[in-house]
Amino acid sequence: MDRTRLSAALTAAALALGGLVATSTAAEAADAEVARNGGFEAGLTGWSCSAGSGAVVSSPVRSGSSALKATPAGSDNAKCSQSVTVKPNSDYTLSGWVQGGYVYLGASGTGTTDVSTWTPSATGWQKLSTSFRTGASTTSVTIYTHGWYGTAAYHADDVSLFGPGGDPVQLPAAPTGLTAGSPGSTSVPLSWSPVSGATGYNVYRGGAKVTSVTGTSATVTGLSPSTTYSFQVTATNSAGESPKSAVVGATTTGGDGNPGTGLPAHALVGYLHASFANGSGYSRMADVPDSWDVINLAFGEPTSVTSGDIRFSLCPAAECPNVESVADFKAAIKAKQAAGKKVLISIGGANGQVQLGSTAARDTFVSSVSKIIDEYGLDGLDIDFEGHSLSLNTGDTDFRSPTSPVIVNLISAIKTLKAKYGSDFVLTMAPETFFVQLGYQYYGSGPWGGQDPRAGSYLPVIHALRDDLTLLHVQDYNSGSIMGLDNQYHSMGGADFHIAMTDMLLTGFPVAGDQSKFFPALRPEQVAIGLPASTQAGNGHTSPAEVNKALDCLTKKVSCGSYATHGTWPALRGLMTWSINWDRFNQWEFAKNFDAYRWS
Repeated sequence: MDRTRLSAALTAAALALGGLVATSTAAEAADAEVARNGGFEAGLTGWSCSAGSGAVVSSPVRSGSSALKATPAGSDNAKCSQSVTVKPNSDYTLSGWVQGGYVYLGASGTGTTDVSTWTPSATGWQKLSTSFRTGASTTSVTIYTHGWYGTAAYHADDVSLFGPGGDPVQLPAAPTGLTAGSPGSTSVPLSWSPVSGATGYNVYRGGAKVTSVTGTSATVTGLSPSTTYSFQVTATNSAGESPKSAVVGATTTGGDGNPGTGLPAHALVGYLHASFANGSGYSRMADVPDSWDVINLAFGEPTSVTSGDIRFSLCPAAECPNVESVADFKAAIKAKQAAGKKVLISIGGANGQVQLGSTAARDTFVSSVSKIIDEYGLDGLDIDFEGHSLSLNTGDTDFRSPTSPVIVNLISAIKTLKAKYGSDFVLTMAPETFFVQLGYQYYGSGPWGGQDPRAGSYLPVIHALRDDLTLLHVQDYNSGSIMGLDNQYHSMGGADFHIAMTDMLLTGFPVAGDQSKFFPALRPEQVAIGLPASTQAGNGHTSPAEVNKALDCLTKKVSCGSYATHGTWPALRGLMTWSINWDRFNQWEFAKNFDAYRWS
């Protein structure tokens, strides 16, 4: 080859090589940091942490001035995640620095193989790293960190996703098809059509945002009877919020189902041992002091656990020598009612388990309870199902649409009784904390099975009947420690427990930590605090001074101690106690304290 040709060849090779280098450089330049706020210097902006488990701290940090601290609790593993826009058919490297035991870093929705990596223990900052390739149609992935169930808090910092930046996320369109379902007296169900690219929706009432959901339906609660409301919905994603949908109007029903009819603004509820003595001595109906506004007859019990056949009779004379005659008992009920008191039959109790597992048991329940109400001329019904009366079948995971027969049939039975007796029918419930507030952490057998299927099992009953419910008085006694909305455990016996447990009912909470399954708050006039009347009545007795602290905090936001409530509720209905008999045994300490309390 002559020099001219050699020079030309070398020049061509150099140009070709230069082109290759340039092309490679351009490809590398296209790779960039696509995670947002991976150092948490902007707080939790861009991140979402399950069950409120995440917080930004100033120590320890790996770099900068902030890092993530996330705390697992119960069935929540403290998962913090963000959605990141990516390009299809592209390679990405995910990394992050972590500290703590059992810390995970991963990516899902890759369109190929989702990846994760973890460390069983990192006493100092340890780097985790993994990589993945996106699928042919993948435009977003979710990157996340999480800990492990029941372990201590973990820390994360400098989370990075490196690769080609994706096309900008487009703002979603305004939702269409907004429809109002059949309103209740205090709630309106809404539904709408899904919006492409939306990851969530905001619901507005009269122009003000009232809730956020991830699905295409929501129930707006806390409304007034016989009132017209306007609603709109917007769609959201990482690009922002869409314009509002068209307006839909709905009018709540009249006060026919308005709970609380005939009760004073602040009421005292007590259980009367009408069918047994229980060591406290028998108290005649006529001897119940006027302090008691609602008197629950304990108990109507089933002929068998599954029969649905409820029976009630007065305490046998052999056990209760001073028991009155049936005629005198009925006359005393009428006298109490003439004085403005409500007398209910309470079904269940610790020894009266009721499982309405069939429609036959449901129908028998309705007919037998109706017979008791009619025979004694009662004002309504108290549901005190304990033990194994209520539980959730495997796969029954949404309190808004239960499928377990014992739940579905109970709801149906109570609605039938309510329809039969009309607007004056008083409905109360007395579940234990295990069946209500524990639902903040656990619901049924859980997503992996193995949990107690009774956990949170009252929630679907309360929710389905919230427009018919007069009073919910959860038993804040005979309880283990329960996690409050502050993600701290609270133990019975003092004001703190009653404040935290009641705050959950009046604020609402995500069930099992799932923000898309939010149990809405009850109205304060539907809520009373359940306590034992004396140390003999049950574990968790609370002194009058501590009872008053709890009431002061909840109704006036004073004497709250270290717990920060999510509101102030001067309309809180009052107190419930087990029991009138035990309060008599204790020289009426509970009732006297209630009578003396100043609500304003």
